[in-house]
Parts: sequence; structure tokens; C-alpha cells
Amino acid sequence: MTTGWVYAKGLEITKKAGDYTVAINMGKTPFVGNNNLEVAVKDAKGNAVTNAAVAIDYGMPAMPGMPAMNYTAKATAADGKYKAVLDLSMSGPWTATVKIAKGGQDADDQDYDRCEIEKIEIERLRS
Repeated sequence: MTTGWVYAKGLEITKKAGDYTVAINMGKTPFVGNNNLEVAVKDAKGNAVTNAAVAIDYGMPAMPGMPAMNYTAKATAADGKYKAVLDLSMSGPWTATVKIAKGGQDADDQDYDRCEIEKIEIERLRS
């Protein structure tokens, strides 16, 4: 599951990941620096999933003279949602995948559902 480019008004996406419905909200337009990301996960019946492990793998592809950058942010559960901080260190195209592991498993395990965000585009630096 992928989305298009992100420019203004922040990042708000709702997608399916296995049996889950995943709502992703960055709140602000992505910018260089620490970006707060909130993930809400609901099961097939529409109930909030609060016992999952959620992690976000994100990175920037390799470019001439620069190797690929790949990071993982583990989300913490708060208020029925999962919250993480993505440190986007430079402008350009970033990709992200939200990984959701069923209760008791680690999102780094092989058995997880995922929701891919194709590109988070940062066009200019912002304070």
C-alpha cells in the first residue's frame, strides 16, 4: 500500500494493513528535524488495537555521492494510539513503512502487518 507525494497541510493517511485499518497523522507538513508521527490502529471490527508493537522504518534512497539512510523509530502507546518521532535530517524524498506486530511480538520479527508510505517529500528547510 503506497501513497503519493506529501506537500502541504501535513501528512494524514488511512490505509489497510492486513486486517487492520491504520490512520497515520504527522499533523504538520514534514520538515527537516524531528517530526511527530501518530498511528491509530483498529481491528476488523473497528476497535482500537492497544496491545501491538508498532515501529516505523524510514529512510532516504541512495543518491550520487551519498549512501542510503535507513532508520527505525519504535512507537510508544499513548491515549489509544502509537506515537513516534521521525528525525528527517535533510530535504528530499523519504520513504516510510509502519510495521504492526500482533500483541506480544516485536515489530522487528518477521510476522507483522505493514502499511507503506511511498514518499514524504521535504521541499525546503523550515525552522
